[in-house]
Amino acid sequence: MLYLVATPIGHLGDITLRALETLKSVDLIASEDTRHSGLLLRHFEIPTPQVSYHQHNEARRTAELIEQLEQGRNIALITDAGTPGISDPGHRLLRACQQREIAYTVIPGASAVPVALLGSGFDLDTFTFSGFLPVKSGQREKKLTAAIEAGVTTAFFESPYRLVKSLTVLERIAPARPVCVARELTKKFEEFRRGLPAELLAHYTAHPPKGEICLVLSPRDHEKDA
Repeated sequence: MLYLVATPIGHLGDITLRALETLKSVDLIASEDTRHSGLLLRHFEIPTPQVSYHQHNEARRTAELIEQLEQGRNIALITDAGTPGISDPGHRLLRACQQREIAYTVIPGASAVPVALLGSGFDLDTFTFSGFLPVKSGQREKKLTAAIEAGVTTAFFESPYRLVKSLTVLERIAPARPVCVARELTKKFEEFRRGLPAELLAHYTAHPPKGEICLVLSPRDHEKDA
């Protein structure tokens, strides 16, 4: 069986008891970065062997893992942080299991997306997650514009090196739309900074951001917010 196991996004205490039991009991752990996951496994004294599974070897490794699964081995898939398959490797292996009718299950746990959405304080009756914002400026603006026009709370992953660029776009296309930058979630320097695009742009221009970032857009403009 394949186990897709969520791991902490920062604070190691956020791992679940079921995740620990699973990682200890399987025959093999497929990890996005074996060095990074090794820290987690050593912390919890989990001796299960690892094999790498990342975007550069995903196609080849999927075939290898499927062969082992068909032989009856139990394999856990983990990423560097959070839930496999959510803007991280995992979807290809899961689809291969479905196509071959190999049993699988999801061990739920931490994910940056719901943490950022909840911490934003924006309306969550309807929300969407749109993955990483595009690197190219034209595609980034197109995606941000679509989110603004959709009128629902929207979360993106964003690089700290491009956050100022995204806020610059938002200042121009939606200056009255509140935004939340959720940064370094569950870690020592966790931050939920809310404000209008111009306010956040001024802050992060003066204080270049570091770490993992979720950018959350409010569903409506400030003057319409009730």
